[in-house]
Amino acid sequence: MSAGLPAATVAGLYRAACLAELDALKPGNVHAYAPGHRMVTADFVTSAEVSAPPLAARGARVGARVRGGVEATMEAVGQNTNLGILLLCAPLARAAEEDAPLSDALSSVLAGFDASDASDVFAAIRRANPGGLGQAARHDVTDTAAVPPLRDAMEEAAPRDRIARAYTDGFADLFTIGLRALAKARETGLAAPWTTTAVHLAYLTTVPDSHIARKHGPDRAEAVRAEAATRLRGLDLAQDNAVAVLLDYDRALKAAGLNPGTSADFTVATLFLETLLCARGEAA
Repeated sequence: MSAGLPAATVAGLYRAACLAELDALKPGNVHAYAPGHRMVTADFVTSAEVSAPPLAARGARVGARVRGGVEATMEAVGQNTNLGILLLCAPLARAAEEDAPLSDALSSVLAGFDASDASDVFAAIRRANPGGLGQAARHDVTDTAAVPPLRDAMEEAAPRDRIARAYTDGFADLFTIGLRALAKARETGLAAPWTTTAVHLAYLTTVPDSHIARKHGPDRAEAVRAEAATRLRGLDLAQDNAVAVLLDYDRALKAAGLNPGTSADFTVATLFLETLLCARGEAA
């Protein structure tokens, strides 16, 4: 049986995943090679540090972890830098405490939300006020008088939001896209941070980015996915020209105001999941 991890270990792995993602060149996002969207890497470094304790608080429910992380982040940097990261990493952190295999523990976490989880997650979303949030016909987060069960709200949002979908499909993208891309990158001889770039590109070219969809519409999100798949097809991250190619695309996306933030969120969560599995002695 797998052994649960202590809070200090979970917090350390979470911080490491956040920082590793920043070191990678990810077209359209904030990273060590270039800022963007009125944000710099220092904002994200601070956010990782202050959100780690609530994210890893042993015994805390998922909603409390997300809300605590968002509140700490907003107090420290004054803007939303990690709502999506926290929504993806909080269930993983809670599952990592359990003595069951991580995938089984994650399934139990996703099936075991209570009213406080919904209330806290909705409050965190309102506090972060992510770009392009808009309003929903049902289960709108701004409706504080009628908070639905978290699972119901995520199922309602799943067709338009990849993070919400993760709550309904057992975080399938992390396993079928993220971990596979990470393993493949290592098999080809890549080392970090290029393995992280490979994970980000796998998300960017495989599924339309939800952050782009919220701000610019689903058609634009799909167009960006298709363009990325075409533009980056055959790119060898081990070659010297990879930096120039990716930075050129990075500038183009930022000039158009396009930020594939959900792809970055899933990249962090992939790194976090993989290190949790390794720390617990489970195969990634």
